[in-house]
Amino acid sequence: MAAVTYELIKKDEKTKARRGRVRAPHGVIETPVFMPVGTAATVKAMRPEEVKELGAEIILSNTYHLYLRPGHDVVREAGGLHKFMNWDRPILTDSGGFQVFSLGDLRKITEEGVEFRSHIDGSKHMLSPEKSIEVQTALGSDIMMAFDECAPYPADRDYVKQSMERTTRWLKRCKAAQKDTENQALFGIMQGGMYKDLRRQSAEEIVELDLPGYAIGGLSVGEPKELMCEILDDCVDHLPADKPRYLMGVGTPDYLFEGVERGVDMFDCVLPTRIARHGMAMTSAGRVNIKNAKYERDFTPLDPECDCYTCRNYSRAYLRHLFKCDEILSAMLLSNHNLHFLVNLMKNIRKSIEEDRFLEYKKEFYAAYGRF
Repeated sequence: MAAVTYELIKKDEKTKARRGRVRAPHGVIETPVFMPVGTAATVKAMRPEEVKELGAEIILSNTYHLYLRPGHDVVREAGGLHKFMNWDRPILTDSGGFQVFSLGDLRKITEEGVEFRSHIDGSKHMLSPEKSIEVQTALGSDIMMAFDECAPYPADRDYVKQSMERTTRWLKRCKAAQKDTENQALFGIMQGGMYKDLRRQSAEEIVELDLPGYAIGGLSVGEPKELMCEILDDCVDHLPADKPRYLMGVGTPDYLFEGVERGVDMFDCVLPTRIARHGMAMTSAGRVNIKNAKYERDFTPLDPECDCYTCRNYSRAYLRHLFKCDEILSAMLLSNHNLHFLVNLMKNIRKSIEEDRFLEYKKEFYAAYGRF
């Protein structure tokens, strides 16, 4: 039996949006779902218990960072990533590809893999499809991602085509390197940049491998929103309806709505915790910059519509005070709120699909979230 299976529960009548359920070795994931990112085996500024309490059913960790520190051998010796970080729900690990490709001059791409120098100490490493699978196997994640090349935007067609075809070859090597298919699921990644025919070719080639799930990579990398939505709409049509679909690296409310509307099931992004550390909060009325002087004597909750721990207990004035004083608690409370906001947003989206009112809910949300 496959480690990960997908069950379709309800389809929206007016869009491609769908309500589903993913079953993984460490639990059930209700979809559409937003996955908080725990890059280095921790969701920044959050205890695992807090992440559970706000309703997160799956988190994402990073192969590249855990390979460099503390090392996958250490995590394996600890009993795997779940025990190491005290998280007993599903974990998805990315392949490390995006991180090494982001190193610029510190890396060199070959057919074998990517030779790179550590951003920590400059030491030289080779990350190949086989090495990525070796590391993710040691981590013991429920879902591991195939090693792929994420083409930048903009990029010329010839480069994107070569990159996409290499990604397919690497996927086949990843699948050949995987030994345990009952406890870990391997997801393939569609590439092809902004070229619909290359996206279609990529999908056809990776779907032939009959994997438990598929991701859409190489979007939200700097292209205009309208182009992203156009390409995404076409991408989903070429992926199996009976497998989970994962749009990588997306976490703003508008992109979550657009992705769900086009049939995406899974999303992740570092955004909610990253902006929290810079004093920014997502609220039902739009983003709040807690650094603004107007909040100095504002003793109301961060978001009156929110029932998270932060909003139940603390005021905007207090949160501003913490940030201005560079107190760690500022990042903790704002991270808690932002993650709760997105997890709760996805819960409401799932309910709207069940009730055949997804587009109505989207319109209501946008009307209140004044930034859009």
